[in-house]
Amino acid sequence: MEEKKEAKSRFKRVCVFCGSSPDYKYCYRKAAIDLGNELVSKGLDLVYGGGNVGLMGLISEEVHRGRRHVLGIIPRALMKKELTGVTLGEVKPVDHMHQRKAEMARYADCFIVLPGGFGTLEKLFEVTTWSQLGVHNKPVAIIMVSASNAKELVQKLEDYEPSHDGVVAKAEWDAEKAEASTFV
Repeated sequence: MEEKKEAKSRFKRVCVFCGSSPDYKYCYRKAAIDLGNELVSKGLDLVYGGGNVGLMGLISEEVHRGRRHVLGIIPRALMKKELTGVTLGEVKPVDHMHQRKAEMARYADCFIVLPGGFGTLEKLFEVTTWSQLGVHNKPVAIIMVSASNAKELVQKLEDYEPSHDGVVAKAEWDAEKAEASTFV
């Protein structure tokens, strides 16, 4: 059996924000599976919210099945709700949601948003705001970059160039420093 040769990517790890609800449309399921396969074909690892249910579970399964590293970052308070079976890859428990977002951003080279609920939207808005302010220059797919399929989306991320010089200093993705400076 021949192994597929991975296409090179400028990224190492992609953070995917998506829902943990088990109720999702077939087209969302297909999008998560297609994206997982595309990440594998590019030799990319996954950073995500750590759950093994809903779209989170689907994309982590695909990336893990493709023998790429999967890093799930999950607040301890959500572990009973979002971890309902076998976990795949590495699961990193954190103390709270702010730490989850900071850790996901620290490990990721870019962000992709799939369908989800208010938590998914909140993460999208936060990383998009950080990009706008120059806290990071990592591409955010769906608002800043959009595409009609997974292959086109990953290629557009590869081609992305930030359009600003940065308004504030680059963030330190150290959770303790981020927490201390954010919650005064």
